[in-house]
Amino acid sequence: MVPAIPLLGMGQAELEAWAVAQGQAAFRGRQLHDWLYAKGAHNLEAISVLPKAWREALTKEPPAGAFDWSGRSRELHRSVARDGTTKLLLATSDGLSIETVGIPATDRLTVCVSSQVGCSMACRFCATGKGGLQRSLAVHEIVDQVLSIREVMEQRPSHVVFMGMGEPLLNTDAVLAAIDCLCRDLGMAQRQITVSTVGVPHSLPTLAERTLERLGRAQFTLAVSLHAPDQRLREELIPTARAYPLEDLLEDCRRYVAITGRRVSFEYILLGGLNDQPRHAQALAQLLRGFQSHVNLIAYNPIEEEEFQRPNPAAVESFRRALEQRHIAVSVRASRGLDADAACGQLRRRLGGSLEPAQPGRV
Repeated sequence: MVPAIPLLGMGQAELEAWAVAQGQAAFRGRQLHDWLYAKGAHNLEAISVLPKAWREALTKEPPAGAFDWSGRSRELHRSVARDGTTKLLLATSDGLSIETVGIPATDRLTVCVSSQVGCSMACRFCATGKGGLQRSLAVHEIVDQVLSIREVMEQRPSHVVFMGMGEPLLNTDAVLAAIDCLCRDLGMAQRQITVSTVGVPHSLPTLAERTLERLGRAQFTLAVSLHAPDQRLREELIPTARAYPLEDLLEDCRRYVAITGRRVSFEYILLGGLNDQPRHAQALAQLLRGFQSHVNLIAYNPIEEEEFQRPNPAAVESFRRALEQRHIAVSVRASRGLDADAACGQLRRRLGGSLEPAQPGRV
């Protein structure tokens, strides 16, 4: 019986077994693997090396919930910022949409991928959560985002960050399966991948154990979003933090480090006049004292629904310097794609208030 799942996300051995189950030779599976991952085929009709009769038979009976056996998505809209950052709005097979972003630099291309359609975490400074959560993404829908950016930007992605729409740790199995596929089938290294979380109670030790079971070792970077040095302010910015006290989150981070041997990176969005003052930097340094970690500072990127202010550059530098002076490893992330609403916290699955298809073009 033909499995009602897309082929994208399967490894070479799985594709060989799938081809054999269809009455084909095993090498047809290797051809499928090459065309799906190396060539980025969008449908089986495009894979000209496959027997025409087989392609036609499969096309007449596509898998449930997919446009085509390939598992590739359809591009609804493309916007390109002045700095080259490219945002894609992609259609899912059930009529929903997701956003993914390609961020180019001199010697790298980072793909910011989504793990869910929408988000349930409702962080006040983030546009994605304003519409709530609709569902989690499947493995092929995550991997497709990387292939789509590669195709549009005509460059091989060097890094992938799970910092798009959704909370990755509410979709752990699919995220780990996608990481496995990116490394095994697209030739990436785990060290080129970052998984970002705002914090789901008791999920970090479980993530560590599942990672070792699924991937054999944990080498991707775990980025935990703090955004405040104390519980009261964190609850104000992240309502779901009420169910996850800051001390419990940090204890779970320590357990993650103990299990994996990997340090944790902490994300901290600086909101002008709210959490970017010297006292906040001092409190954050005290909070992380003795921790095997790195702090990534991010200047707030404005969204329509909130009146938070972007911090001035002097405040950002002062905050960075205060952490550094207290022996906290720290860096400042440059904002990319602001003029295309493609910067951190600005993804929202929207095209002029509509999700209707549009022609790709620059903004």
